[in-house]
Amino acid sequence: MKNFTTVLILISLSDNPQNLCFLFIVFLIIYILTVLINFLIIVFVLTDSQLHTPMYFFLGNLAFIDVSYSSVTAPRMLLDLVTKNHSISLPACTTQVFFFIYLASAELFLLSTMSYDRYIAICHPLHYKQIMSWTVCTQMASGVWVLGFFYSMIHTLFSLRLTFCIPNTIHNFFCDLPHLFQISCNNTFINIVVSLIVGGSFGIGAFGITFLPYIHIFSTILHIRTNHGKLKAFSTCTSHLIVVFIFYGSIIFIYFVPTTSDLFTVNSVVIRNRDLKEAVKRAVHHIYAKY
Repeated sequence: MKNFTTVLILISLSDNPQNLCFLFIVFLIIYILTVLINFLIIVFVLTDSQLHTPMYFFLGNLAFIDVSYSSVTAPRMLLDLVTKNHSISLPACTTQVFFFIYLASAELFLLSTMSYDRYIAICHPLHYKQIMSWTVCTQMASGVWVLGFFYSMIHTLFSLRLTFCIPNTIHNFFCDLPHLFQISCNNTFINIVVSLIVGGSFGIGAFGITFLPYIHIFSTILHIRTNHGKLKAFSTCTSHLIVVFIFYGSIIFIYFVPTTSDLFTVNSVVIRNRDLKEAVKRAVHHIYAKY
């Protein structure tokens, strides 16, 4: 008879006690900087009338998502660095899975929305204000949050059918679907199929909306006569492209490399640098805000 459990164990970032204090300080500083920089971006967007444009409206939403996204995993990680108890209840783990997927998918959809905004701004500048009205921008932003909610809810509801047995160790410092699939003691075929179908449909759609507009954007930029005009137009897209490539690159490397035990260390290093990537994205946002 199987020994079922409602408590899961997370893997610590380090087994060496001497490194824990150093890691705690480093990641605490990164997390605080991430929150402060994004909070400042939100404040500037809200208070500066010159930033009351669609581009900065979406940038403010992106900053809010990044603050929330980091807060889903970082506080728990920091707590585990200073305590010996790395257990997490199943409801808490499921909640973390929901918000992690929710915010990650919302960022994915928001990056697609920002691509469309750049497409209208560069390819149809004379009609930009009419097309990207505040009503349209609000509807698009609302759609991002609603889509993210339903996307995450689908995965979370299907994850509730999973049961877990001893050993119940998650090879990560936060709860995520692939790791739950690995330690589940019942058949995960349905969950994997749902993840592939739903994730593939939403992912391909978001990928197309994000990158296809740039075909027209680059074509339009190449037809600009002056080099100054080309650079000015392209500069409004560079920071967005950098964030997009960092985001998609992280997803591909984390979720599409083989999840064998031999590669767990590599995956852990990449995931552990997530906050560092967020810090890089914050700097990119500052560049974005200059244009």
